[in-house]
Amino acid sequence: MKLPRRALLRLAAGAGAAALPAMSRVAGAQAYPIRPITAVSGFAAGGPTDVVMRILAERMRITLGQPVIVENAAGAAGSIAVGRVARAAPDGYTLSVGHWSTHVVNGAIYALPYDLLNDLEPVARLPSNPMIVVANKAVRATNLNELVSWVKANQEKITVGTAGPGSGTHVSGIYFQKFTDTRLTFVPYRGTGPALQDLIAGQIDVIVDQATNSLPQVRNGAIKAYAITASSRLASAPDIPTVDEAGLPGFYVSIWYGLWAPKGTPNAVIEKLSVAAMDAMADPAVRQRYGELGMEIPPPQQQTPQALRSHHRQEIEKWWPIIRAANIKGE
Repeated sequence: MKLPRRALLRLAAGAGAAALPAMSRVAGAQAYPIRPITAVSGFAAGGPTDVVMRILAERMRITLGQPVIVENAAGAAGSIAVGRVARAAPDGYTLSVGHWSTHVVNGAIYALPYDLLNDLEPVARLPSNPMIVVANKAVRATNLNELVSWVKANQEKITVGTAGPGSGTHVSGIYFQKFTDTRLTFVPYRGTGPALQDLIAGQIDVIVDQATNSLPQVRNGAIKAYAITASSRLASAPDIPTVDEAGLPGFYVSIWYGLWAPKGTPNAVIEKLSVAAMDAMADPAVRQRYGELGMEIPPPQQQTPQALRSHHRQEIEKWWPIIRAANIKGE
């Protein structure tokens, strides 16, 4: 049956209207970005996450043609900031910058209102910061083997400083306890700064801390360093052995950073963001600044969205059982 011309026009108009949202999404992805992009950090300005993203954002602007603004939304160990991005419009203008604690550890200790793997789209894996085993100057051990022997012989008296329940220093300390088959006393502080001050003062014995935090105190002789928790030495501290070299092989802990977008962000937008982040990490000036902080940039093949997704999943599979077995609860 031949339809009247008016009916055909109505059908055509309806089909065109249905196609508009898809067409507009494609056009939007092609034009992206047309305004500033916000990267939400769950920690205060001046902290490690803030610094990592600001170095990256400064260079990403050149590739994207738009500024990347870092917004600090501290609270609940960074989970508030991640949740905000998980609920944001998937248009590429609101990103989550976080790390091992916010995107792995928090999922094991908090009842999060979002799924860390399924509610976020990976954009790029960023630099990592290995931990370092440090002790106060009064500890007589001269190397990691001697330190472990001393810890085992005195474990009922050994105190390990942390930046609070579920923090990187806490989970690293739990892992150290597991690796050395000991039972230690953990002393929580409101941040790594106060814990380091008490380590320097001799009030606590050991911290497994981010290298960027502790290296300045190691260099000025205020505390002792025993090993880097990675398979290779730090370029910024080549005299400190790895755990493999020092006698605790496989004791790897790293605060790795990443960049994510809300679930459903168009692939074309993810690709533009990923290219901008990778361009930034290839820039000699950016590499130098990260190196000065004791941070390691992953090789290009480990920076991609696919590589971040795989690494993220592997880290959850590794750490969640360890954290849950230790019955760590967030404050």
